[in-house]
Amino acid sequence: MDGPTEIIVVPHTHWDREWYEPFQRFRLRLVALLDDVFDRMATDERQRFTLDGQLAAVDDYLEVRPERREQVIALVRAGRLAVGPWQILLDEFLCSGENIVRNLERGLARSAALGGAMPVGYLPDMFGHIAQMPQLLAGAGLAHACVFRGVPDRVRSHAFAWQSPDGTTIRTEYLPGGYGNAAGLMDDPRLVTRRATDLAERLRGWRSTGDDTPILAMYGTDHAAPAPDAPDRLAAAAVDGVRLRLGTLAEYFATQPTTVDGLPTVAGELRSHARANILPGVISVRAHLKQAMGRAERRVERYAEPLAALYHDPSVQRFLDMAWTRLIDASCHDSVTGCGCDETAEQVAARLAEADQLGRAVCDLVGARLAGAVPRDGYLLFNPTPAARTALVRLDVEAPADGPVGLAGADGRVAPAQVLDQARTLLADDVVPAADLPAILTRVHGTELYGQEITGWSVSPADATLTFQVARHGDPAFDVEDVRLALAAATGPDRWRVRIVAAPRMTVAALVDVPALGHAAVRPVALPPGTPAGPAPDGSTPVAVAGRTVDNGLLRVEVAEDGTLRLSTPDGLSVAGVGRLVDGGDVGDSYNYAPPAADELVDKPRAVRTVVVHEGPVVAVLDVIREYRWPVGADVDAGSRRVERETVTVTTRVEVRAGEPFARLRLAFDNRCDDHRVRLHLPLPAPARSSYAEGQFAVVERGLTAEGGGGEVPLPTFPASGFVAAGGAEGSLAVLLTQPTEYELTESGRELAITVLRAIGMLSRNRHALRDEPAGPQLPTPQAQCRGERSVELAVLPFRGDWDSARVPAAAEAYRHELLAFPGAGDPSAGLPAPVTGLTVDGDGVTLTSVRHRDGRVELRMVATRDTAAVIGAGRRVRGASRADLRGRPGEALPVDGDGLVRLPLRAWEIATVQLDLTS
Repeated sequence: MDGPTEIIVVPHTHWDREWYEPFQRFRLRLVALLDDVFDRMATDERQRFTLDGQLAAVDDYLEVRPERREQVIALVRAGRLAVGPWQILLDEFLCSGENIVRNLERGLARSAALGGAMPVGYLPDMFGHIAQMPQLLAGAGLAHACVFRGVPDRVRSHAFAWQSPDGTTIRTEYLPGGYGNAAGLMDDPRLVTRRATDLAERLRGWRSTGDDTPILAMYGTDHAAPAPDAPDRLAAAAVDGVRLRLGTLAEYFATQPTTVDGLPTVAGELRSHARANILPGVISVRAHLKQAMGRAERRVERYAEPLAALYHDPSVQRFLDMAWTRLIDASCHDSVTGCGCDETAEQVAARLAEADQLGRAVCDLVGARLAGAVPRDGYLLFNPTPAARTALVRLDVEAPADGPVGLAGADGRVAPAQVLDQARTLLADDVVPAADLPAILTRVHGTELYGQEITGWSVSPADATLTFQVARHGDPAFDVEDVRLALAAATGPDRWRVRIVAAPRMTVAALVDVPALGHAAVRPVALPPGTPAGPAPDGSTPVAVAGRTVDNGLLRVEVAEDGTLRLSTPDGLSVAGVGRLVDGGDVGDSYNYAPPAADELVDKPRAVRTVVVHEGPVVAVLDVIREYRWPVGADVDAGSRRVERETVTVTTRVEVRAGEPFARLRLAFDNRCDDHRVRLHLPLPAPARSSYAEGQFAVVERGLTAEGGGGEVPLPTFPASGFVAAGGAEGSLAVLLTQPTEYELTESGRELAITVLRAIGMLSRNRHALRDEPAGPQLPTPQAQCRGERSVELAVLPFRGDWDSARVPAAAEAYRHELLAFPGAGDPSAGLPAPVTGLTVDGDGVTLTSVRHRDGRVELRMVATRDTAAVIGAGRRVRGASRADLRGRPGEALPVDGDGLVRLPLRAWEIATVQLDLTS
């Protein structure tokens, strides 16, 4: 470079909101740190500070120091304090794409209220980066990204062009040495010049010939403040050919071009181990947190928000806002990852439980209002997908007097139902002293008794019997005082028989039609004797069980002697050995798996039995029960598993429904062992050279290996959220998922391994066989051993061709999103209301990801797997439509045709946001 080199030194802190200490303990340190920093900034105009790219740190501080708000605003407006653009620094792979959008949207909005966001997608410490991040940042109006982990070895300059699958490219700054590459610069005032000289020499090597823009030096690290006299120390440094100045990260990027001309291009996700650890073990540790995240996100994104948006209930918006606050907070890169202390994991679990509860509360509020028009013996069913579907529903209904039962719709069509369970009718039959009868009556609360409502009662002095009849809906005229008077008049018997008799009820399963993002009502009806309980109305082949084999015409599942499964399709595709469980040792930590030096794998059960739970014809269920003897733990120092064994029974519930081409599996067991990893192995119909994993608005192709070169062994374990698929020309398997899950292609691509459990006892180990340096403090995490009842749910889909043409995303969509049922509350003599369509989104390769209410309009987001067109319609008339950016700002108007449809061209992997103005 010609002329002096300018280095912009950025004082900052990287603030892990919660990690090896829980949130509130870290917040005490945050408040003390920022008090000191802001006091200095009030007296020295030269001071600069960048607050880690996340508004959470500002919010956490101002909640304790609200009197500092105006000072913070003044510093942000003056350009001396850089805040945002994120609400929180997340883990990009362990939350949904929509969660990432809301995080950025909220952070930008909150930053604007404080004077403006740092216009940089700052991603300093995430454990790798998703493929669609460039498109997300650009869609929110940001022109730069800034990253550390995951950058591949071939990047040799400080800037590169990062490209999303749709072609969106963003100029991206790489942080050589990390977000603390100048952390020790001013620790000792006597050494600033020497260290600045070394720093300049190091960082110059990342500049290309002719690049005379300033160099970025990150002066800060975890939970640390800059030196109080940093401006003086930096001013005293004298480095030949170098000019040093303090600045914010925003000031540095103001000196950088926004174009990508001449830069090397890196396409897709950043998950290389070449330059920094990406700590892939966080994908599988504390799996219950990933399950809770997936469950809560689904509840809020795909059920609560669409119900509120499409069925006119703005009163619940505050509940949804609170749910999103908890989901965003839980997505933090030391939170849902599970790599913190046990107290942190407990807090994350509580937040996710609250998010799920808030989502359910919104569903209940909106659903109850809609179900008010449904007779009380019926149900309102909500379909969360944007296409009309015939799907299975399980309902608790009143049993007919005799014969089979069906579910009738408003049009009179009846779907024959399969009986899954019969409820008890005699709830209590006790003989008590007459003196205890007043106490017995105190069990009645209004009309409620034993969780049901009283429909009738009788007192029989002749046989000294008091009987209550109960059902789901009772007699509002019932008064317990009438019972007291009747008993008082029945003098004589000194012992009474008290009986609680419930109306006959049963749990049934049937296939019913429900409109797109709409609702339909059904009610039970008695069918003529001899009517088969078939899977009508869509004409699917009934499910049948013969011995240990289940067949629905689309998929045949056979249970082998060892408890594994053979899956076969009508076109001759067959794969055996599916579901082999392999238990091995794990002496690693929350960040990285590590097998003992002398590992012992257990994959053969001692005993196997199969139990038929339901025989069809709508749904068939088998329980495959396998008994294993697993080592109780590991001897970490000796590098081996312990010799003692614990008997563990693993129950795999296999469910096959009429009309579905996949088998649903649920694995459940009581984990009584420590320091181990359990994986479910699925042999592939043909060896795979790569896998395809869905997550965060993309399907990413990954090979059999991962790039190494940094400080950890590059194990090819990867995350998937919606599905992972692999195979070859002879056939493939897809595993459909409900939460972020770790997988690996093993045996040279011949098997797919899904991590079911990883039980470890240490946050980080100083000595780790597969990692050079500790990833955190060496602290015990006994709860991360995940003892107790554990379960995992997934589905297995065999298919031919590629995942897109085989409609694997549509199968994953159907698997994850069951119909939601609300009990009717209306007049039982009334008819059923007509079905209602909410919103339709059609188009090859188009996946809907969210529907919400925004500023009086309905906003929907979708992503396309190929060049296509989305056709959007609604049950109500569409008065207007427009595109919007990821911040919800309206853009290009879209035409609405004579049929009320909006046709939206989409390029492959485009994330599109559309706002609709619907009639009321």
